[in-house]
Amino acid sequence: MAEAVPVRCPACLRENGYIAPVFPCACGSPVDAPLDLSVPPEQLTHRTWSDSWVTVRCTACGRDSEWPQPELGCGSCGTVVRLPVHPPEAGTVPGATAAAGSATDPAPGLAPPGRTATGRSATGRPAAPPGMDPDPAHIPPPATAAVPRPAFRPVTIRTARDAVATAALYLRWLGFQDVRQPDGRPIPSAAVDLRAPGLVAQVDPTTAPAGLRAVECVWLNGLTAAATSVYFSLAGYAEDARSRADELGIPLFVMDLTGMPQPVNDPADALVRSGA
Repeated sequence: MAEAVPVRCPACLRENGYIAPVFPCACGSPVDAPLDLSVPPEQLTHRTWSDSWVTVRCTACGRDSEWPQPELGCGSCGTVVRLPVHPPEAGTVPGATAAAGSATDPAPGLAPPGRTATGRSATGRPAAPPGMDPDPAHIPPPATAAVPRPAFRPVTIRTARDAVATAALYLRWLGFQDVRQPDGRPIPSAAVDLRAPGLVAQVDPTTAPAGLRAVECVWLNGLTAAATSVYFSLAGYAEDARSRADELGIPLFVMDLTGMPQPVNDPADALVRSGA
């Protein structure tokens, strides 16, 4: 497994440990995006599906494939940053075969189905390497501290529906049973409601950070139902929303396009550690 690299959040200047996820090339070799650490990370304020993919070349067969752009949610302030990647060098990689242009290549902008991300801890985030800030932006507890459960198998997020399905799978992995969208006409909202016995969850698949009102609404819904309130967001959280969630004890998760939810506050870490 690759070592975690320190990534400084441009908003709060705290360092986070990051390990690039590893994907399987069509030839069977592991592929990870080569991070360009000479370029500072970019704060993600607007996301489009077309610019959320990056071309990565397999060093074994020379195949160029599209994989999710590396992203990291700051565990201190909730800001989501996009990490720069070295583009493939021009020319042919030694050992490349004609198979690199075969019909088995994924279409531009799409990733091969069925892949899973590795190189992450049970909470979806790597531990900080030696020499980093001893109190960096939210280091999750070690996997041995969590309730024994099989590793979560992420599903690549390409659409808003994928984001909702991934959140439901993750909640089931945490131990919540019968996770589903409520019957009846949905309340007009950017976020999607998920319910289970003892659970009220909101999934925000939009490209804007979740705000204070959204966090307070899911808390009120959970209070009314005497249930645990959980929030999932693709674009992170506004600063006041993050602070309010900490006060109310609402677990907050950020989902990247690899489909691995990452806890970004203490209540979320506690939920991952203890399960439903």
